[in-house]
Amino acid sequence: MTGATPDRRRFLTAGAAVLGAAASAQLWLPTAARAAENPLPDGVFSLGVASGDPLPDGIVLWTRLAPDPLNGGGMPDSAVAVEWELAEDERFRKTARRGVAQARPEYGHSVHVDVRGLRPGRTYWYRFRAGGRLSPTGRTRTAPHPHRKGGSLRVALASCQNWQHGYFTPYADMLAQDPDFVLFVGDYIYESTPSATAVRRHEGTGEPYTLEQYRNRYAQYRSDPDLAAMHANAPWVVTFDDHEVDNDWAGEIPQDPGKQPHDAFVARLAAAFQAYYEHMPVRATAIPDGPHIRMHRRLEFGHLARLNVLDTRQFRSDQATGQAGAQDPSMTMLGADQKEWLLDGLRDSPARWNIIASQIMMAETDLQLGEGKLWYYDAWDGYQAERNALMAEFTRIRNPVVLSGDRHLTMISDLKEDFADPGSDVVGAEFVGTSISSNGDQDQAAFHAQWDPLMADNPHWKVIDAHRGYHLFDIRRDGIDARVRIVDTVLGPQAAASTLATLRVESDEPGVRVV
Repeated sequence: MTGATPDRRRFLTAGAAVLGAAASAQLWLPTAARAAENPLPDGVFSLGVASGDPLPDGIVLWTRLAPDPLNGGGMPDSAVAVEWELAEDERFRKTARRGVAQARPEYGHSVHVDVRGLRPGRTYWYRFRAGGRLSPTGRTRTAPHPHRKGGSLRVALASCQNWQHGYFTPYADMLAQDPDFVLFVGDYIYESTPSATAVRRHEGTGEPYTLEQYRNRYAQYRSDPDLAAMHANAPWVVTFDDHEVDNDWAGEIPQDPGKQPHDAFVARLAAAFQAYYEHMPVRATAIPDGPHIRMHRRLEFGHLARLNVLDTRQFRSDQATGQAGAQDPSMTMLGADQKEWLLDGLRDSPARWNIIASQIMMAETDLQLGEGKLWYYDAWDGYQAERNALMAEFTRIRNPVVLSGDRHLTMISDLKEDFADPGSDVVGAEFVGTSISSNGDQDQAAFHAQWDPLMADNPHWKVIDAHRGYHLFDIRRDGIDARVRIVDTVLGPQAAASTLATLRVESDEPGVRVV
């Protein structure tokens, strides 16, 4: 995708005015048809609009009707017709596609419109209308032409936004950077109980377990204005990690099996996946089947980049409890089918860059000073045989780059063929993005006092840091230029942003270097 045009930049600076003007924009239904509509209450589009999973000829448009968002939604138990319109200009003078979708109660009155027949590499504007109410205007962009070899792609990597730990201020800076799409790799919500001492208190009285409770939690998160604006201004590619369901869950095993019997946890999975689908701009392939949801998928951006989005929760073995377990060859993070799907997609890729979205850190984290090893077993370190087999495959793959989250830290590393051998070959690069708000404003001096001594035991680490923020990538044929963007605080709704570090990945030269 190419850089922003002047029209795109003007839309960013005038975004608030565009959104504010939506309510008074010219409606596109005939007057007689509008008069026949059943009116809906104010605030029916309180959760905003979003788009996602761009294709060269298509995009998913999303909204959810919810006039009472923190109490189940507040909609009648019946389907509602929702008009949608997508145009080539922000004033909707040149309509590209339009239609009517049904917002159904069984899907929380969410709408997922899979628009096709669009032009590649183009910016579009879209909006919805229902019951006499007009949504905010959204802006989106299709992927480049499938055979395009050049150009550039700007990607923002985000993860881990805990409502109680702070405001989502990094999104205000992300909006100004105008990414072609946002890659969100997990922990969109947190299932934790409300805390009286939190920066912003979770709704409800406890953890969510039922569908309505998960709906309410998502609705609260969607009310963050910076998050809503970012959703309305660029397409997102999303996947989940653990907190969308339960901390550190694995397969059908909860964090605390003694407190959550199997049947109860399976019901919780079904509720969590249902609410996740209802609130994300994803295709119908992600409609849950009870406690199962298909989230691993592949997106193409011309011949420049292939994006493989993983699911590192549903198919994994239960976490190991010691070093022997972590090295057990039967342990799997991906499951056999997903692993084969990933390897097939890497081996036959026509792309210059092969990007893997992994919720969990892939590079080693050795927490033991000096001799010996100590690992996080929830990360890929707990599934070492499978990770090492993947590193061996990377030696035959062109330009593999892993984008991860979960850690609430920036951790940028070379990927090694064998982490047990510091002299082994570098086979790729990994960027573990910091959190949007999780862990709040950390004590940086305390962080570095704890972590800097571990650098000697982890020579593959290039940058580690504990500020809140996100990573921004400009991907071109000759290399990837990466910036670690951080904010000075998430304790209030305003923050100053800056670049902590700039890095470079050269094409056909495995690894990453600090610029």
